Amino acid sequence: MKQAIIFLLDEYADWEPSYIASILNSDTTWNVKTASIKPKVTSIGGFQVDVDYLIENIPQNIDLLVLIGGNSWEITNSSIVKLVTYHLKQGNIVSAICGAVDFLAQNGLLEGYKHTGNTQFLWTDFESYTNAADFCEEQAVRDRNLITANGTAPLEFSQLCLEAVRFDEPKEITKTIDLYKMGYYGYVEKYGDPFS
Repeated sequence: MKQAIIFLLDEYADWEPSYIASILNSDTTWNVKTASIKPKVTSIGGFQVDVDYLIENIPQNIDLLVLIGGNSWEITNSSIVKLVTYHLKQGNIVSAICGAVDFLAQNGLLEGYKHTGNTQFLWTDFESYTNAADFCEEQAVRDRNLITANGTAPLEFSQLCLEAVRFDEPKEITKTIDLYKMGYYGYVEKYGDPFS
């Protein structure tokens, strides 16, 4: 079974993991679990999550690591740096959205990768962010095994994650995401009724 780890901090952005988690979890070949640096986290919207794994107990053999943004990524945490570094070096898919990308930038973890994020302006004081020329003004960017996105791009982010793990044929992944982007009636007009 393939495994995805959704990594959350307190005040995580509720809307950012919803599409990728629910789509993966609808497939019986995927196991979706949560992780954090503490046993319980609360979202911006007030949802409380008892996480499945503390960071030190996350299995090493995973297929997708998803770092969800929010209001708590202005932290110093060597365990998260080690986690991301390990999976990037292993060639596993690592994805980060919103504030989580800020953390990667601050810790030099975007080095050597094309990337995006909320805005480079926030990173001007980050000494370890040395590849500003690799920033792309796009909603979401995939470069090899790293996916980055800004906080308004949960759908684009989810699509790149699904493509990276080869969840389905690219055309089918596009259709799945288009249902949410276009809405039911726009989707029906383009593709036909998905529920008939």
